Amino acid sequence: MTIRHFLDLSDAGGDAIAAMLADAIDRKAARTGFPKGKADGDAPLAGRTLAMIFEKNSTRTRVSFDMAIRQLGGTSIVMDAGSMQIGRGESIADTARVLSGYVDAIMIRTDDHQKLVDMAEHATVPVINGLTDASHPCQIVADLLTLVESGKALPGLKVAWLGDGNNVLASIMEAGGLMGFDVVAACPQGFQPSEADVARGQGRARVVGSAGEAADGADVIVTDTWISMGQAEADSKLKAMAPFQVDVGLMARAKADAVFLHCLPAHRGEEVVEAVIDGPQSLIWAEAENRLHAQKSVLRWCFGQIG
Repeated sequence: MTIRHFLDLSDAGGDAIAAMLADAIDRKAARTGFPKGKADGDAPLAGRTLAMIFEKNSTRTRVSFDMAIRQLGGTSIVMDAGSMQIGRGESIADTARVLSGYVDAIMIRTDDHQKLVDMAEHATVPVINGLTDASHPCQIVADLLTLVESGKALPGLKVAWLGDGNNVLASIMEAGGLMGFDVVAACPQGFQPSEADVARGQGRARVVGSAGEAADGADVIVTDTWISMGQAEADSKLKAMAPFQVDVGLMARAKADAVFLHCLPAHRGEEVVEAVIDGPQSLIWAEAENRLHAQKSVLRWCFGQIG
């Protein structure tokens, strides 16, 4: 049987992502009134163990994956890279081979995307991308779930991205190509996404230099922190990003029923003002919670229970 790795959204494809979203909505509803630590009624991953490797700090990814496997009836092992042998030079390939003998799936949150690829190449169990410098697919499944829950049909949406052309944007553009919505990214010179990342959008993604152009008529406004983990605090970058701040005036250029998303953590007063992130159009808390529900469906897909 072919191992199902979830390194990027295209590993699953549009139909499988749609199935994940439907599954997440159903399973979330079925848990109404449950304590957070109670397993789902069917416990579909009972007996399964997920290993989680963290080379980067994490709140949402760590807790949501831990709770996801528990609610599916399984267990987890959480490891910080600094306390593992890879922190002393053991190769990713050897780590993948060893962990495959102990656990049923591996999630890794790392910097270099090649580490994720190497992990998947040498593991004999599913490997999941918890974040790399190149992409963040699990976040985007949660974002899509949040949009669908808010009543928005994905095909034909205009999603406006403001700020840095980073890993989250790369996965949003890939989602646009797979799910049939347009992504207009407003990014300053020097911080635009690569041509390869834009190409992930299959013709539905483009980059503009004006925040207003991106926001005009948008159904969704999305941003992220300007200074990512591991980047030096750079005054020049903050200055370049300043015209792309999401404020009340920018939100007003979007559709009246537009919503605001941010994967968190947020630097309030930098990429977004408090009036927006705490305002009535913001879905950030639902978006954060949906990391849990989306990742349960990602795990079920990896184990062949969806699609």
